Amino acid sequence: MTVIFSKKCELAIQAVLFLSVKKDKIIYRAEEISKELKVPKEFVSKVLQILTGSGIVGSKKGKSGGFYLAKSPNQIRLIDIVRIIDGTEIFENCVLGFPGCSSEKPCPMHEKWGKLRDEAYKMLSEETLEQLKEKTIRKIISL
Repeated sequence: MTVIFSKKCELAIQAVLFLSVKKDKIIYRAEEISKELKVPKEFVSKVLQILTGSGIVGSKKGKSGGFYLAKSPNQIRLIDIVRIIDGTEIFENCVLGFPGCSSEKPCPMHEKWGKLRDEAYKMLSEETLEQLKEKTIRKIISL
């Protein structure tokens, strides 16, 4: 269960991390990615198609088609994927959905959520996929 991201966003992050630890420009079918990550192939295909439109992921059509990382892992941050799939509203709006929530008119969670939100945004924005490579490899191997 996730608190911040949609299931689609979680899967997109996992798929891009998977591609980031593979050899440059090697094409992987959605079926291969889904098998290694143990997630439904249809979801993998759908999220990678969305990311193809953003330039993070590239694709090749046809029998030998599939997906590859279109940018270098040192040019991609997790926030880039979050921004494309879920948007950044969670980092900008009231966590409880109150309109007009602000420091002047805070909701009951404003102060605590604000700190968590800012830390989460910072974490997602700082490290590149290249910096997460070793941790990603260990995680994929353990699946």
